[in-house]
Amino acid sequence: MSCDSHPVESIDYMDAPLYEAAERGDIEGFHNRARFELEPLRINTKGQTLLHVAARHGHSTVVKFLIEYQAGTVRCDPEQQETGEDAVRTMLRRTDHESNTALHIAVQYGHRGVVQELLEPEHPDFPYSVNGKQESPLYIASRRGDGPLLDMMLQKLKSVAHGGPHGRTALHAAAMAGDAEAARVILERRGNLTKERDEDGHTPLHYAAHLGHSCVVEELLEWDKSAAYVTDKKWEMTPLLMAARQGHGQIVTKILSVCPDCCEKVDKIGWNLLHFVALRNSPFYLSRSIFKYGIVAGQSRSVRNLVGAKDVHGITPQQVYDASPFNVFAVWKVYNNTPSKNMVSPNSNFIMFIEEIGRLSEDIGKEVVAERPVRPIVLRNVSADRLEKARDAHLVVAALIATVTFAAAITVPGGYNSDEGEDQGTPLLIRDSAFQAFVVSNALAFVFSLCAVATHFDTLPPVSSSTRDPPSLVVAARNLYYAMVATTVAFSTGTYVVLKPFPWLAITSCIIGVSFLFPRALYALFD
Repeated sequence: MSCDSHPVESIDYMDAPLYEAAERGDIEGFHNRARFELEPLRINTKGQTLLHVAARHGHSTVVKFLIEYQAGTVRCDPEQQETGEDAVRTMLRRTDHESNTALHIAVQYGHRGVVQELLEPEHPDFPYSVNGKQESPLYIASRRGDGPLLDMMLQKLKSVAHGGPHGRTALHAAAMAGDAEAARVILERRGNLTKERDEDGHTPLHYAAHLGHSCVVEELLEWDKSAAYVTDKKWEMTPLLMAARQGHGQIVTKILSVCPDCCEKVDKIGWNLLHFVALRNSPFYLSRSIFKYGIVAGQSRSVRNLVGAKDVHGITPQQVYDASPFNVFAVWKVYNNTPSKNMVSPNSNFIMFIEEIGRLSEDIGKEVVAERPVRPIVLRNVSADRLEKARDAHLVVAALIATVTFAAAITVPGGYNSDEGEDQGTPLLIRDSAFQAFVVSNALAFVFSLCAVATHFDTLPPVSSSTRDPPSLVVAARNLYYAMVATTVAFSTGTYVVLKPFPWLAITSCIIGVSFLFPRALYALFD
């Protein structure tokens, strides 16, 4: 086969000097008109014309020159059927391989001067189509959060085309950018878009609440409070629930202050505002007042009846709070049979509902809103095997510390005074400040270790699956507790006798020792 039979491949290229002139903004490079006559619509390998290149680099003078040249060329050619205005608009609407016009590119890079030059000759009713990313010029400007650029474009363009990918509007894009000014400009120029939904049913208020843009939330609520009651498609969540799910306490408070009855809406599994507040422990004052003290104050009065509300799995906000790693007293309260009035029943399976909450949290954590996933949710890593292993390790270490500290209290460093007299049997180093520090720290270590032992014996559930312990186990546990009480008394009285010549040190050590006898009283005060 001869070479002539091969098809000729068409290669797109642009005159190098002209390309460089458009890139640099050099008007002098275009003065060779004879060379330039065939170039305005010639494209490079990306399908871009000289107008695209100049727009990308922000050279408004080159853009203006190209527009005027295109209009003048047509006017000078009597054979042309189109007017100079039509030729210019054909050039303006020319798209590259990604469906970007020069306006798309200029807006993307935020070149306001270029945008102004491109909009001037264009028909105000022309509906700019979306590019390959499904973004209109208005959407791109909104996504940048450029209020002045948006205002300029909305003054020139009468078309309402403001679409973006995933069914979003320009107002969704402004909410994603967190720009309240851009949102206000769009609402003023394009009307109320607050309840427009994307493909997942998310409104701009959903976006702002999820992303934590408080100023945008405030702006949207001023325009339309009813947007706070719109739910999405997948989880049937309101913006209030999304803000709570992300832990945005300020936005939760803002929405509640404007729409207090919004808290009554639940998602598809029955989770209300307090389920998510408990999950994030945020806002802190709200979760602490409700779940720790059982009270509701200030703007949160409308949520009082939600504390005990159950979801479709029977889980209450209180149980979610107990599963939170922030609640350091949860395990003690559940297993010590002395729950607060809001606490779950001592007979409930703590591990079971934590595992159920964990499964729900995994599903929640897979959600993505406004291109941002839900913040990671941290729950207690609780299982029967883990609790048993932790208990065994703690008991061994605590018993070892208690043994060592008791022995150290009897055989003190430096030995005892063996001379007859009032100081006989007292430590030789009793007046040394370092020795005094040793006595106090040794007593603290002894008490804390015994408290750890008592806590594990008294609060952790039995290894067996039965709901009640065997009588022998109960008796053994009581005897161990009495033994620890007796050990504490022996430690306190023994150190008091040894340190008696130094009253303040003896009394301090004694008080620290007997403080072990009052853990239940201390816990009762905390509850």
